[in-house]
Amino acid sequence: MKAYFNAAALALALTASATTMAAEQNLLSVHVLNQQTGKPAPNVEVTLEQKQDAGWKFLNKASTDKDGRIKQFWPAQPAASGDYRVVFKTGRYFSEQKQESFFPEIPVEFHISNTNEHYHVPLLLSQYGYSTYRGS
Repeated sequence: MKAYFNAAALALALTASATTMAAEQNLLSVHVLNQQTGKPAPNVEVTLEQKQDAGWKFLNKASTDKDGRIKQFWPAQPAASGDYRVVFKTGRYFSEQKQESFFPEIPVEFHISNTNEHYHVPLLLSQYGYSTYRGS
């Protein structure tokens, strides 16, 4: 009986560990920082889309957390190499800050070549400009 409980506990621990590891190894994350304040930009809505012959196919939508991050943005589906974009809904973010912005949305297109790698898309944001790069 004791061996059964030990085996069950081990199986549970391995499952929890694998689940945690899978969550940590999500293919895509984003981070939005407000360059004017030097602080994270919370509650920025972001969409993920995949390029198709007929346009863009919606894959996921989420909002940044209090640290300006979406840590696990890839949806629960297999990844494929190809062209993608994340669209940051910055107009609403600045409107909530009672500020104007020149950019109502900021689309960032990128290419996934290796689905075993992690892709991180940071956005450094101000009312009238932005910068982005492939992070780690």
